[in-house]
Formats: sequence, C-alpha cells, structure tokens
Amino acid sequence: MNRTGLGRVARTTTVAAAGLLTIVPALAGCGVFSPGVDQETPVAMTVSSDAIVQNTLEARYTCKGGTQAANPPLSWAGAPAGTKSIAVVVDDSNAPITPYVYWVVFDINPNTSQIAEGQLPSGARVARNSAGTSRYDAPCPGSHSHQYRFTVYALNKVLNLPSGTSLQSAWSQIAAATIARGRSAPYALSTSP
Repeated sequence: MNRTGLGRVARTTTVAAAGLLTIVPALAGCGVFSPGVDQETPVAMTVSSDAIVQNTLEARYTCKGGTQAANPPLSWAGAPAGTKSIAVVVDDSNAPITPYVYWVVFDINPNTSQIAEGQLPSGARVARNSAGTSRYDAPCPGSHSHQYRFTVYALNKVLNLPSGTSLQSAWSQIAAATIARGRSAPYALSTSP
C-alpha cells in the first residue's frame, strides 16, 4: 500500500475511534453501560408504578404473563424546564449479555407523565430491543429473583427517529440529549415452578 493509502487508513481509524470514545462516555452517563454513573444527569426525577408492590414487579408483567405480556403502567414526575421529550428504557444490567434491553420508548410528549398498562402515549415511538423486536419484551428472571431497571429520561430534544430504529441508535441519541432521569429498580420473582 502506498503512503497515501496508509494515511487514509490512519485517518479513518482515528475518526472511528474518536466517534466511539464520544458515544461510550455519553451512554455511561445515562447509566446504560455503567450503572451508578450520574455525572451527565444533573436532575433527578421520580418514577413509580402500581405494578411494583414492595419493590417487586407483579408476575403478570414478566414472562409469567405469557409471550404477549403487557407493559406495566409507569408514572414519573420532576422533568425539568427545557424538557422537549421523554424516553423510557427497561433493561437488566446484570444479564449474561450486559445490558439486556427489554423496551425503549422515545418521543413521548413532555406534558405526559405516565404510560398506561399495555399502551403507548400518543405519538410515542418504540426502538428495537435486545430481542430485535419493537415492543415490550417481558423480563424472565428464571430460577432466581432478579432486578430490572425502569428508567425515565427527560430529553432536551425530540429524537425524530422512526419506530423500529436500532437499539444502538436510540441509546446514543437518548444519551446525548438527557437532562434528567429517574429510576425504579424492582425485583421480579423466580419464574420456575
């Protein structure tokens, strides 16, 4: 390869590496890749659900509810001024393939403060989850109880991504636009008989 070709390869590699280094810290700030890292999210929101009783997610919202288990109802408060949209991510940071994402909803109107059971707010969109589907994928804790994260993000913009967009695309856009977040991290009991 001539010097010009090597120079192009080096520049392309440097640009790709720089891009990756920009995305990873942003996602870490959302707690998506690094649980507990809050430096990018200065405002705390509150998140609650009638489906979470004594910090336990009701079984009907897990795989015990069947293959078409409905998403649980979710409420939030505390989105700061400047919030242009809301996003919700349900994930498992302790899955064998970390993190495993069950649901990503975005472009929720900032005046909305809840998601009803089995429904999406008007105008909201859904990204693909770790299973590759654009819907709520009910968690399945297996033989031991397991903790799941229901995180609500206040964003400083509307993402305007299409429904069915890739998980990585949605995550990187959410991370870049987050101005506040709140989380509920209930346990789901064993689904073994």
